[in-house]
Amino acid sequence: MNKFITTIKNIFAIEDLRARILNTLFFIAIYRLGSFVVLPGVDPARLKDGAEGLFGILDTLLGGAFSNASIFALGIMPYISASIVLQLLTIAVPYFQKLQKEGESGRKKINQYTRILTIPIVLAQSVGFIATINADAIINPGTFFTVSTMIIITAGTLFCMWLGEKITDKGIGNGISMIIMIGIVSRLPGAIIGEAAAKGVNKSLIFLLELVVLFLVVMAVIVLTQAVRRIAVQYAKQVGGTTQLDAQRQFIPLKVNAAGVMPIIFAQSLMFVPAIVASAWKSSDAANYIGVKFSDYTSWQYNLVFASLIIIFTYFYTAISVNPNQIADDLKRSGGFVPGVKPGAETSEFIDEILTRITLPGAVALALIAIFPAIALLLGVTRPFSAFYGGTSLIIMVGVVLDTVNQVQSYLLMQHYDGMMKSGKLRGRAENVALAS
Repeated sequence: MNKFITTIKNIFAIEDLRARILNTLFFIAIYRLGSFVVLPGVDPARLKDGAEGLFGILDTLLGGAFSNASIFALGIMPYISASIVLQLLTIAVPYFQKLQKEGESGRKKINQYTRILTIPIVLAQSVGFIATINADAIINPGTFFTVSTMIIITAGTLFCMWLGEKITDKGIGNGISMIIMIGIVSRLPGAIIGEAAAKGVNKSLIFLLELVVLFLVVMAVIVLTQAVRRIAVQYAKQVGGTTQLDAQRQFIPLKVNAAGVMPIIFAQSLMFVPAIVASAWKSSDAANYIGVKFSDYTSWQYNLVFASLIIIFTYFYTAISVNPNQIADDLKRSGGFVPGVKPGAETSEFIDEILTRITLPGAVALALIAIFPAIALLLGVTRPFSAFYGGTSLIIMVGVVLDTVNQVQSYLLMQHYDGMMKSGKLRGRAENVALAS
């Protein structure tokens, strides 16, 4: 405990870090305040208590802003959709491929295109959001309400984008992900209280057991997020003028879960297709069966298809995000090589083979984490609390927290303070210490 208190003192002793943390808290407070500002023309007393299905997942990511019909009802999610579209375009369209290779200037142009694409996406999604609002809650429905709501929601999303960029520039970084994480975390206290109330005194032991299982699941997600397969790389001895650099050995870290949370997002977007298609043939018994089973995310049919899609998309997204050919070319140009493997094509094949092997356990683990909330719900955990046992919410929370810890750790090491967890082991800690000294 003394070490923790000392670490907190060290954090606030650094003026720049203290200012960034306070700025981050200020921007987060603005975002949370906006999540409770209801859209003009909507009666909050007549809104539905909560969203279900895909809307329920979206509402969890937005911290209740969706079900509150707030000015931040869509939050940062249209920007995420635009980012995914641009990321796919960098694979399929040569122009965007060229931009990606131009370094910082290319990334700035891609970011600008992402911001521009966000506007039509949020306008289209706002129309769908208006359709989800309870008709009784709209005071004066009509064209004026629809148009004004579209403009307000679009402005709210752009303001959330601005907040995210400010957290990145003036705060502790990772602003867009930080906004999503705050929305998720804001639901956690209420979910825990609701679960405790549902279990009561008679089932307090079960509630404690649920907390222990949640802790173990979080630890498993941390392991999956941090797990890497390191490939040794040797750099030949280099001579430049009167300076001679000895041969060095470094490593290429290949993540076991290089795809992150994207396979779950892609799979969830497709899981509504069977129910929609089945609704077109309501007279068919098979269509009715499919419609019922794929509308219930706790059914084994739903989870089997869901897990299979996650595994497929994990391989797909890993293939487009990690390019063995580019890694091999970069190594060859910089004078590096994998010991025992010829530079060029053989190095690319070697990296691709290792990446294929480590992706399988990562994909299976990601699929298990994604379906664990459904298992928890079947075992008696309340719906709000079961959402934190896995899926998109937990993976985003763990990833953002780990990135934030690394950011703070870097500031402490640059100022020659001891790390956040002296007795712990944080990835990259040894390298940072060596650089700081």
